[in-house]
Amino acid sequence: MRLKDKVAVVTASTRGIGAAIAETFAQEGAKVYLAARNPERAQAMIDRLTKEGCSVSYVYNDAYKQETYKSMIEETVEKEGRIDILVNNFGTSDPRKDLDIKSTEYDEFLRTLNANIGSVFLASQAAISHMAKNGGGSIINISSIGGSVPDISQIGYGTSKAAINYLTKLIATQAARDNIRCNAVLPGMTATDAVMQNLTQDFQDFFLKHTPIKRMGTPENIAQAVLYFASDESSYTTGQILEVSGGFGMPTPVFGDMIEMKNRR
Repeated sequence: MRLKDKVAVVTASTRGIGAAIAETFAQEGAKVYLAARNPERAQAMIDRLTKEGCSVSYVYNDAYKQETYKSMIEETVEKEGRIDILVNNFGTSDPRKDLDIKSTEYDEFLRTLNANIGSVFLASQAAISHMAKNGGGSIINISSIGGSVPDISQIGYGTSKAAINYLTKLIATQAARDNIRCNAVLPGMTATDAVMQNLTQDFQDFFLKHTPIKRMGTPENIAQAVLYFASDESSYTTGQILEVSGGFGMPTPVFGDMIEMKNRR
């Protein structure tokens, strides 16, 4: 098992990408703490994974209550004596209000930045001192391809994820001498329930037209990348920004049109 007996905290971990990360960690032998706001949803996951022989517990975290970032780390350390892995998975944006530079209210812009960047800063700050005392650890930030490829909307979300990418490098630099690594995983379009329920088929088809690997990622695809950064296999890797997006944003901007033209020949 790649994470045997390591203690891991995963935020926003009861559904989607966060749930896949937590489940993968647990199946690889980690003692996983689901940091979330909804204890009922967490308990359902705990019950299922416990039956599989996994070690999974719940710790309260409300992404909009700053004090709960420190308390979730302190509670975990109090119970386990240490924390080895922190996954900062929380991210938010209201696409009805987080629009383009012309239309987004400044307060909404700041709200998105404060929530997303603050979640990484506060949780990492709380964990680093404990990791240092224990000889090291690994922090993995879940960013987004939207933090490296500009979009026509969601200016707050894109800016916050770009900031998280750089914050990842800063944490990696400033915590390295304590043997603490920090890396980021940037998902592309991923087939979570939220995506499948809120994006039309036409939009999905249009987006995938410009994705070299022409399919959505799965939460499990993202979880496997995070697992690498959490494991000792990446013990000499820090400050890296890994896009897991099927190649979206990599080729020429007219990639999709050129492929269609080529196929018509």
